[in-house]
Amino acid sequence: MATISFAESDYHIGILSGTVSQSEDALRGAEAVMKKYGKIDKGGKIIHLTYPDNFMQEMETTITQITSLADDPKMKAIIMTEAIPGTVEAFRRVRDKRPDILLLANNPHEDPEMVADVSDLTLFPDSIARGYLIVKTAKDMGAKNFVHVSFPRHLSYEMMSRRRNIMKQAAKDLGMGFYEVSAPDPVSDVGVAGAQQYILEQVPNWLKQYGKETAFFCTNDAHTEPLLKRVAEEGGYFVEADLPSPTMGYPGALGIKFSNDERGNWPKILAKVEKAVIGKGAGGRMGTWSYSYNFAGAQALADHAVKVIEEKEELLDFDAVMENLKNNTPGAGWNGSYFIDSDGVERENYILVYQDTYVFGKGYMGVTKLEVPEKYFDVK
Repeated sequence: MATISFAESDYHIGILSGTVSQSEDALRGAEAVMKKYGKIDKGGKIIHLTYPDNFMQEMETTITQITSLADDPKMKAIIMTEAIPGTVEAFRRVRDKRPDILLLANNPHEDPEMVADVSDLTLFPDSIARGYLIVKTAKDMGAKNFVHVSFPRHLSYEMMSRRRNIMKQAAKDLGMGFYEVSAPDPVSDVGVAGAQQYILEQVPNWLKQYGKETAFFCTNDAHTEPLLKRVAEEGGYFVEADLPSPTMGYPGALGIKFSNDERGNWPKILAKVEKAVIGKGAGGRMGTWSYSYNFAGAQALADHAVKVIEEKEELLDFDAVMENLKNNTPGAGWNGSYFIDSDGVERENYILVYQDTYVFGKGYMGVTKLEVPEKYFDVK
């Protein structure tokens, strides 16, 4: 792990994000960091790079981009707003070359234990706690049944299958019906359009089968938009997306357009989406996180890196990390816990986090203040 032994003021931080087409929220988060701390070419601290859209096929390009930042003698931290595949190898190379650089990963796509081995600090949405909390919130909203929508590829991922199993157990414990339905994988032959058409056609059938007092959850972003559209029109409940944000699915589902001054302004975005949801008669039935996770994560990690480099905070201070998240999301609560690896070891540099659920027309549900029963952390 990197060690910073003296406070510095003249240093650089590299931040990598996707492009507008791949991950707009992460890009806007990186832009907010640049605005706060200034670009290197203007005398500031930040250099921003975007990785290729086709990052699975161009992994070596991503690795080269990340490692190139270590050539800057003033570089003191590298932040991945979304730690796509290739990050682990790149971090290893940077570590060999420049052990003094802090390596920070948000929302990694690679194996948690491998990421924890090479990063100084990682943030990841807490699938485990949310497995219980999403079902509990659905019940609090009025749902009697819970439908989990996914497909085999996603359920082969450990975190997703664990969350599904926790949801199933939580529904049973809370006296709710739990149903699993399979939908086409958007990367299969039917593509995104075919997968979305399937959801549009099936939601009314599912509502007839399971009743209007049914909450839906899907593991895929492409399924989210048509699911929201039909829930708003036909009935049922939607607590929050797999990776929640007011911009996840809602704009396309409800025909919402944002002006340039609204982009990245989450209170304005939330208010606009809320107005549209209530206008559709879906107030109290649909929710989200009020701030984009990737946007807030980018800002929080940058703030934390600056304070650690300047010796104002300790790298692995859990409360400080939570405070940096809260400071960038006024009004929203956060909570979290450490990732526990396959050997049962708590990884203090890998923090699972979640934001309070905001239900349109109702407000915050207070889920970050709830205690998740210990039994759910043992469900595999």
